[in-house]
Amino acid sequence: MSTQTTTEAERPAEQSNGKKRAVMMKLFGAVTLVGVIAFGAWYFLDGRWYEGTDDAYVNGNVVQVTPQIPGTVVSISSDNGDLVKQGQVLVTLDRNDADVALQHASANLANTVRRVRGLYTTVSGAQAIVAVRRVAVEKAQLDYNRRRDLVKTGAISAEELSHALDALTAAQNALSDAQQQLQTNQVLVDDTVVASHPDVKAAAAAYRAAYLDDVRTTIVAPVTGYVAMRTVQVGQRVQTGTPMMAVVPLHDIWVDANFKETQLTDMRIGQPVEITSDVYGSSVKYKGKILELGVGTGAAFSLLPAQNATGNWIKIVQRMPVRVVFTDPDQLDQHPLRIGMSMDASVNLRDQNGAMLAQQPQVAPRYSTDVFQKELANADANIAKIIHTNMAGSEDSAMASSLKAP
Repeated sequence: MSTQTTTEAERPAEQSNGKKRAVMMKLFGAVTLVGVIAFGAWYFLDGRWYEGTDDAYVNGNVVQVTPQIPGTVVSISSDNGDLVKQGQVLVTLDRNDADVALQHASANLANTVRRVRGLYTTVSGAQAIVAVRRVAVEKAQLDYNRRRDLVKTGAISAEELSHALDALTAAQNALSDAQQQLQTNQVLVDDTVVASHPDVKAAAAAYRAAYLDDVRTTIVAPVTGYVAMRTVQVGQRVQTGTPMMAVVPLHDIWVDANFKETQLTDMRIGQPVEITSDVYGSSVKYKGKILELGVGTGAAFSLLPAQNATGNWIKIVQRMPVRVVFTDPDQLDQHPLRIGMSMDASVNLRDQNGAMLAQQPQVAPRYSTDVFQKELANADANIAKIIHTNMAGSEDSAMASSLKAP
């Protein structure tokens, strides 16, 4: 009797618990349905327009600093982590040999200028000799003509006329020889002045080469950036092209984001990208855009590409590198990044007007430096000074100009 009474007493509690479970299940189902609807609405309205990846890393130009001439290192002005400006001295080589070679080239140029001046003087002397020979021919011609008339009257003998003819022939031969010598000398200086003479220009070129070797004993930073990977040591004998250190311009960096090939369907050049870094977290969001989509997977350009023509082949979704550049340089000033840092990239796919591949060739260089163009800044001035010093004066210059034509 007591057992039956207990069962009847527990039945209302079980019914109450069943009703609560039914309500909870309905509530859970409603919440799930609302969540699915909300997720679907978010995906179709906003979520489907974004593709993201955490397989992204900071990359940039690592500008190698190498010597252009062999030499011995005598000083190192910068070390790893130092900020250097374009044109700032990084390494200095022993310049004794270069100084001696430059002095030799300077002396050779001066000697060449003086020798070429002598060529112009030789031409001037040859012109004077031709003038004298021409006068002699005219005199011998007059003597011969006069004696030829006297022979007809019998005033002189035929032998004397023959001597006059011999004198005329000798004078004509001497004039022809002088003219040939003048032409030979004239060819050496024709249509030139001392500064533009081929011998002087060759000596000037040798001076420029020696000047460059002397200037290049001082190795400067090609770009502004931070020093990294210094391996050079004082006293080390370096050869042309030996890597000594690198300069990394951290204001000219980008992100290489590796997306799955299935994520590239709607990606276009120029689409905006939101970038976050592991070091700063989601509190710092960098602004960027797609500069270019990769033209091949990393596996395709590896040293030993995978060979998929095997019996145990398994399809693996490949990844393509996408280069993303920063559009707000001020963000890099406030929150600097380093080469190799991990990043997260999210691409906004709404704008489909861009191309998937570049449509026009690049006309202007993307990266350049003019630091090496300044090496010859003083060479031409020094050459002009050497030429001027070894010229006799304005008279020689005027004489050289007057000898352009016979």
